[in-house]
This record gives sequence, C-alpha cells and structure tokens, in this order.
Amino acid sequence: MRLSLVHARYQLLETVRIPIALVGSAFFPAASMLFFVVPFSGDDPVVATYATAAMVTFSVMSTNIFQYGIGVAEDRAQPWDPYLRTLPTGAAPRFAGRILAGLVLTLLSLIPVVVIAAVGTEARVTGPAFLAALGTIVVVAVPFTLMGLAIGYSLPSKAAIVVAQVVFFPLAVGGGLLFPPEASPGFIEAIAPYLPTRGAVELMWAAVGDFQVRPLSVVMLGVWIVVLSAIAGWAYRRDEGRRFS
Repeated sequence: MRLSLVHARYQLLETVRIPIALVGSAFFPAASMLFFVVPFSGDDPVVATYATAAMVTFSVMSTNIFQYGIGVAEDRAQPWDPYLRTLPTGAAPRFAGRILAGLVLTLLSLIPVVVIAAVGTEARVTGPAFLAALGTIVVVAVPFTLMGLAIGYSLPSKAAIVVAQVVFFPLAVGGGLLFPPEASPGFIEAIAPYLPTRGAVELMWAAVGDFQVRPLSVVMLGVWIVVLSAIAGWAYRRDEGRRFS
C-alpha cells in the first residue's frame, strides 16, 4: 500500500505539472452542462438532477478513457517505463497507484459540473443520495478505466489518441448520456442497454433519484467489465513479453 501511494503521488505530480491536462478532462462535461443542461432543464429539478448525473457519468468516462488510454501509451514510449518493470516489487503497486491517482483526477474533474449544477440549475440531492452517488462514481469508473488501460497497452501513443477520441463520442451518444431518461431517439434506446455507458448512467440516475435500473443494462455493464478486464490483461502481458522476452 505504501508503494502504491508513492506511485499515486508521482502520477499526480506529473499531471499537475501540466495543468492543461486537468482543464481538458473537465472542459467537455462542464461545457455540456452550460450549453445543454442549464438552458433546457435548469428550471426542472428532476430533469436537471438526472442531467447532472448524466454529465457526471460523461466526465468519469472521458477522464478515464483519455487519462489511461493516452497516458499509458505515452508512458510506454519512455525509458522510465521498462525500468520500473524490472524492479522486484512487481506491477501491482504501480497499477494500484495509477488507479488511485486516476480516481483523484476523476473527482477533481467533477467539481465544475457539480458547481454549475448547484448554481445554474434546480438540481438537488439529499445527503444520502450524494454519498450514494460518490460510491457509484467509483463503480462506474471501473469499465472506463479498463477500457483506457486496454487502449494504452495495446497501441502506440499516436494510435491511442485517435482510438480514444473515436470510441469516446459514440459511447456517450449511444448510451443516452445526452438525453433525459426514456427520451432518447428510438435507435438510441435500442442499442443503449448493450453499451457500458448506459448501465453506468442508469446506476447514477438510481443513486440520485427514483429511476428504476433495467436488469439488461446492469448485466451488460458486468459483461463489459469482464471482457475489458481480459483485454487489458492480455494487452499488458503481450506488451511485457515484447519488451522482455
């Protein structure tokens, strides 16, 4: 645990030294709140609360896909990465440290969304609902963390940037993050339950309101976690074999 905290501190310091990385992860969710949520749903407490939960999911997804997908790929290109892999402590502390740092950065990226919701809309949650939402954020970050790791360990940095960008927007739209519950176009409603973003946002909606989570969405979220875990593990082992075999 001590080594994991050291790695987490290193990752955070490395990110803070380039502040634009923090700004970038928070910009799109905050901009979406300002341009889509505040003007159209700010006066309706229920709609505004669900829209804020969707933007929180949007932020969690974007932060983790880009942070891990691009960050890991860039780290692999540096001489420091293969050196760390030769240390006797193994990969576990570094992985844990990266995930801890990612969780901190995810929570930081949510601050603008929450502030805009509190100031510019009628979105409101109770204390228990807020705590439930915080716990749900940790859960819904899992598939997108794994997705980022799979991209980062599978591809070089230039390709990882493109793939992360290509994957990000279809998942957001296809999962219904840009629409109120049960108000998505027909083709979105048809494909949404099969995407990890839908299961994630439904859990967030349930945490802050009375939304009934659909079993299919949760089951498919679990399937995505299992599949992405396998892909990320395979990509890591393949990369390690290429470097040290």
